[in-house]
Amino acid sequence: MASFCYSCTDIWRRAILLAAAGLIAACAAEGDTEKTTQAGVVPVVEAWQPPAPAGAAQPDLVATPDGALLLSWVEPMGEAGHRLRFSRRPAPSGDWEAPHTIAEGRKWFVNWADTPHVYALADGSLWAHWLRSTGPSRMDYGIDLVRSGDGGATWSAPQLVHPSGTPGDHGFVTFWPQAHDRLGIAWLDSRQKAIDGVHAHHDDGHHSGGAPMMLRAALYGAETKQGGEWPLDTSTCDCCTTSSAVTDRGVVVVYRGRSDGEIRDTRIVRFDGERWTPPRDVHADGWQIAGCPVNGPVTVADGAVVWVAWYTEADGLPELRAARSDDAGDTFGPPVTLAKGEQVLGRLGLAFGDGHLLVSWLEQSPDERQMLILGRYDGAWHPLQRVEVATLSARGRASGIPRLQWSGDAAWLAWTDVAGETPRLSGARVVFR
Repeated sequence: MASFCYSCTDIWRRAILLAAAGLIAACAAEGDTEKTTQAGVVPVVEAWQPPAPAGAAQPDLVATPDGALLLSWVEPMGEAGHRLRFSRRPAPSGDWEAPHTIAEGRKWFVNWADTPHVYALADGSLWAHWLRSTGPSRMDYGIDLVRSGDGGATWSAPQLVHPSGTPGDHGFVTFWPQAHDRLGIAWLDSRQKAIDGVHAHHDDGHHSGGAPMMLRAALYGAETKQGGEWPLDTSTCDCCTTSSAVTDRGVVVVYRGRSDGEIRDTRIVRFDGERWTPPRDVHADGWQIAGCPVNGPVTVADGAVVWVAWYTEADGLPELRAARSDDAGDTFGPPVTLAKGEQVLGRLGLAFGDGHLLVSWLEQSPDERQMLILGRYDGAWHPLQRVEVATLSARGRASGIPRLQWSGDAAWLAWTDVAGETPRLSGARVVFR
């Protein structure tokens, strides 16, 4: 999962077509002005500075049950390795609190896409994970999970969510609240690669051929003990992020599948508390790609309504698509296009707040500068606003995956940028007035 060659192989194609695509997008936007604005509503972008030092990267941003925000990040410690830290911003307003250290170590597996997460349950507990090297191969690493019952002052001893000694890579985690004191977790797992004797192919960085990755899930209670574990899909994409949301019929998890002929479309499963549904496509895009695009889907839910947004190149151009389900993910309506063209990089974020959908993504201008975009939509995916939140100094993977949450009356974003060659975290708050 550490080498994501697909995005690199298409650089020459993107460079040739980027200017033309940008012109097409600009013309389309000019013609659709009345569709992409909402009368009387003006987005206001306010920058905020994350309480993280220079060198910090891999941010995560989540809303807690009481409306606070949690921001986490990874800091390099030189020969001492890395440490995972977080800060809390109380609701409804206030300053970011002094950072707390969750964990630190020398044998961590750190990269730009498969990042640590922090999460809060209704009982006040905090949960976090990071990736730790577990074997002789560079691609032998696992998911360490910890819990805090005192607001992050102390944490439980880390434990792997998969069997100890399992070779291969495990990561791309999503968390959800299974109960007020019970955590759900899903992740990508390569144990069947090891069983099939094809783990060595990871080191070539191509992620194609051989046994596929799988999606697995587990539950954890207040004692930080695993209370159930399931295989959800035995053929998934190798290194795309996963996402989850809670409906009134149980949690849904979305991810990128991998079917015969290297078709890698977005899939969904649902858990009712006892059993999981079989995997099904959100939409049969038919994107054939013999490699991992490192661009996973995102989802949010409200009651029985589920919204999913994802990246595809099924029609030959980078495209962001989105769809809505009114039956907790059993069926979806036809997808709509949120953005399309060679300028679209993806790396989506999705939030639901104030009765609207907020979607963030990265685009690249003809001069190769990256822009962080925020789109606002109604529940039927009709566009209301498009906001250029920031222009980044970072290039390529250095910008990582921006994070998006709704809190109070605003959309909050956090992302990685660079100052010179040093990573740094940046943030913005977007209010629609």
